[in-house]
Amino acid sequence: MTKYDFTSIMDRRGKDAIAIDGVGAMPGFNPDPPKEGFDIIPMWIADMNFPTVPTVPQAMIDRAKHPAYGYYAMPDSYFKAIIDWQRDRHGVEVPKEAIGYENGVIGAAVATLRSFVSPGDSVLVHSPTYLGFTNMLNDNGYNIVHSPLKKDAQGTWRMDYDDMRQKLRDNNIHVAVFCSPHNPCGRVWEREEIEEAMKVFEEAECTVISDEIWSDILLGDSEHVPTQLVSEYARNHTVATYAPSKTFNLAGLIGSYHIIYNKALRDRVTSMGHKTHYNEMNVMSMHALLAAYSPEGREWADELCQVLAGNADFAYNYIQEHFEGVEVSKPEGTYMMFLDCKGWCESHNKSLDKLIKAGWDVGVTWQDGRQFQDPWSIRLNLASPFSRIEEAFSRMDKYVFNAE
Repeated sequence: MTKYDFTSIMDRRGKDAIAIDGVGAMPGFNPDPPKEGFDIIPMWIADMNFPTVPTVPQAMIDRAKHPAYGYYAMPDSYFKAIIDWQRDRHGVEVPKEAIGYENGVIGAAVATLRSFVSPGDSVLVHSPTYLGFTNMLNDNGYNIVHSPLKKDAQGTWRMDYDDMRQKLRDNNIHVAVFCSPHNPCGRVWEREEIEEAMKVFEEAECTVISDEIWSDILLGDSEHVPTQLVSEYARNHTVATYAPSKTFNLAGLIGSYHIIYNKALRDRVTSMGHKTHYNEMNVMSMHALLAAYSPEGREWADELCQVLAGNADFAYNYIQEHFEGVEVSKPEGTYMMFLDCKGWCESHNKSLDKLIKAGWDVGVTWQDGRQFQDPWSIRLNLASPFSRIEEAFSRMDKYVFNAE
């Protein structure tokens, strides 16, 4: 039994939800509308179909009751909330001066890139690659160099350190983008893996942008190790980015933050971010973070991870038992699952396009994995009440993978 509501099915129609109202409205990017008789089960955009922790809307309601919303300064309580959260969740002591507000993780990454590399320069990133990284790098004129992740004999995604080393050397790369936990693969990197990666980055004198926005969504016994903890080099050459948005379903409020220990590095990144004067916090976002990073928020997040772990176990087992030719690794973190459908497509003589469309037709609005630099995959969002996950897999079974 859970204390909080992870079973009710929210009606998000007309409530500013791209996951629902955007279906069919963004050609070339998002799902087509389902056929008549099927409702939408949102499994593409990476937000959740759970109501957030009750402290968040209550905090915003309380603040909104005061009818003045003028200029303000971030209070010490904002920094204390982050410091306490990082200590309690990840075992790290973060000094106040290392924390800086960011409108978003991508914006922080762009500020870092502009501080250290010029348009046309190469940047290393693992593939499969989060779509936001691809767009960010392309939009700002950088050359993307992929180092593919590989599955071991047990089906676990691993970094190829030799490939990373060679790509860094051959392309004269000095900035890398690192995703921990990894989206879309769902890997929660172990300390030894991050240590080895940082040794490779150190050899190339790389500044590392570490996207740790998923660090609170851990499944089973997984533990997040902040990249900056693994070595002195990592501490002084890593820009780590966090946000309450994935954990508490707050993406629409805007509001992330960086942790940068090295003052020289911090000064360069914050200077670049501040030059536009757009990188400023919304007062409601501030109160939402304070309410999320509260004792009740900790309890809620723990329950969320239990619910998501149950959904991931169900989805993994169902695929293993019912969808022959589909390969999948059980996610260790995030609420995304990455399906490798090459075997199924080849054995059924069907294209990935037809497979994806078959899901969309019955309201399973999953996401084309080619957007994440993988030619045969589909990304699946499991952050919905279990009854909706069951229904989605029932439809996949009956109408898609095992259709008559």
